[in-house]
Amino acid sequence: MSRPLIGITAYFEAARWGAWVREAVLSPPSYAKAVERAGGAPVVLPPLSLHGVDDYVRGLGGLVLAGGVELDPATYGGDPDDRVEEPQPYRDRFELALARAAVQADVPILAVDRGMHVLNVAQGGTLIPWLPEVVDHDRHHEAGRPHKIQVSVSSKLGKAVGDTLEVTCPHHQSVKRLGSGLLAVAWADDQIVEGIELQGHRFGVGVQWHPERGDDLTLVEALVEAAR
Repeated sequence: MSRPLIGITAYFEAARWGAWVREAVLSPPSYAKAVERAGGAPVVLPPLSLHGVDDYVRGLGGLVLAGGVELDPATYGGDPDDRVEEPQPYRDRFELALARAAVQADVPILAVDRGMHVLNVAQGGTLIPWLPEVVDHDRHHEAGRPHKIQVSVSSKLGKAVGDTLEVTCPHHQSVKRLGSGLLAVAWADDQIVEGIELQGHRFGVGVQWHPERGDDLTLVEALVEAAR
């Protein structure tokens, strides 16, 4: 059986090899390794012009919207916030267009961390730009601190991972208003949304944590299976 092509979003950063420092297309290898182990063929997608978005969607069996720098608040009508890292507008434009095209074409999507925010904003949703200000604690932003989440057992996410899960993923932004067609399907104990799902879509799941890391690839395997 042939392996479905799974696109993985990436971004441009300065990188060094040998004596050279050049702009490079970068993607943490954990995404590609997880997709390959799950039975897919990983393809890294550079955030170039929007002209190639429809071609990507036609050629891919599935899509991973990967993590990274927070979205520009301007993409969802928010105000600039100096506490947030400098946005990457070229990546925002590319990934928002890619997410919309993948939703329209019913391409299976796994949206990870920033990717969950991209999916939500692409569907017209908004984000909480600085989470500690809303929940009055820093637990979501503490590196290495695991926390338990509750998952809807009737969701695709719940069927893949169960009704409770312990995750670790520092973040200081989160879903605020859900985009069109999206449901919240996982929550932290303070009711911050940790997972979302597209209604009526073959497989459209967004999670705040990184399922491509570690040994449990259940969620990545579910994406690949949906892409077959």
